[in-house]
Amino acid sequence: MPDEFDLDTRAVRAGTHRSQFNEHSEALYLTSSFVFDNAAQAAARFANEEPGYVYSRFSNPTVTAFQERLAALEGAEVCVATASGMSAILATVMGLMKAGEHIVSSPSIFGATVQLFTTILPKFGVETTFVEGTEPGAWKRAVRPSTRLFFVETPSNPLTEIVDIAALAEVAKGAGALLAVDNCFCTPALQLPIPLGADLVIHSATKYLDGQGRVIGGAVLGPRELLMNGIFGFLRTAGPSLSPFNAWVLLKGIETLRIRMEAQSVTAFELARWLEGHPRIERVYYPWLESHPQHALAKRQQRSGGAIVSFDVRGGKQPAWRVVDATRLISITANLGDTKTTITHPASTTHGRISAEARKAAGVGDGLLRVAVGLESLADLKTDLARGLDA
Repeated sequence: MPDEFDLDTRAVRAGTHRSQFNEHSEALYLTSSFVFDNAAQAAARFANEEPGYVYSRFSNPTVTAFQERLAALEGAEVCVATASGMSAILATVMGLMKAGEHIVSSPSIFGATVQLFTTILPKFGVETTFVEGTEPGAWKRAVRPSTRLFFVETPSNPLTEIVDIAALAEVAKGAGALLAVDNCFCTPALQLPIPLGADLVIHSATKYLDGQGRVIGGAVLGPRELLMNGIFGFLRTAGPSLSPFNAWVLLKGIETLRIRMEAQSVTAFELARWLEGHPRIERVYYPWLESHPQHALAKRQQRSGGAIVSFDVRGGKQPAWRVVDATRLISITANLGDTKTTITHPASTTHGRISAEARKAAGVGDGLLRVAVGLESLADLKTDLARGLDA
């Protein structure tokens, strides 16, 4: 779809390819394989000498529609869809790196990503150095001749730390490394890493792209040659594939992405301001608050503060757990991006499997709670949290 169309238009129109039935809503192609006209065509498609669909592990019309739509929103040449957000990160590393190469990463990332970088990838000869995400100089000092990839979440999970994408892109370019930005918290509705200099954008489509907690999915976006020669080849052979049904659900979710993100961001900002004034709260982490250490950067880099609000409850784990247990409306679950507000205690859930030292480096303390704001009434959310905080 031409770039002159606005994001809202691309979100509902990009990637649409109608069948002979001329359906208005995107078709769902539930098939494992595709039929060829003759033996020569089959051979040509298997050899990548002719475009067309072969097998749904790596080529399916519904998945293609999702890939094209998300690429149109992110301003990327191409998108490779995967089975989950974590499989998108794994496919990026396995498709673009080899044994003996090196990753530089912020420690302020999702707990499962820390696990991947510290316990799984070393088995295959890929090492990771963690540095302060907000200090470009620290990234530069960590570079080795073998450094291939810079990896960052911005805003980070769960403290909403903001990294200067443009500044980090310059460091990566000087080091001959690729910069991968996990854009899960903002999505293209609120932030566009590629125009800021990122080489790759990674998504857990499970979160805001779906928006209603229904399916699992992931995606990697970037230059065509880089993705198709590396990441797509890994997906085709190893098979961490996005199912056509999940792709279809994600297509429907993307249609309402901007209006959901804007509404949830407005409520999250108001909730963050209320929490910041509560005597039982030690600190609130939200990019649109002036107290946030990267507030000015967030204002330049993002369209709004997003829908994630994290905060430290005074007294540590037990008072924090009492807040969680006192909720009657908010869902106690580690998922985020849903229209239903969720709450979790990161130190014992999303970051519970990493070491205490790694949690400390990421700023994840025992009193920290993360709220992913949905579409409920702000007044009702305040009442639900106040029940535990006031007690």
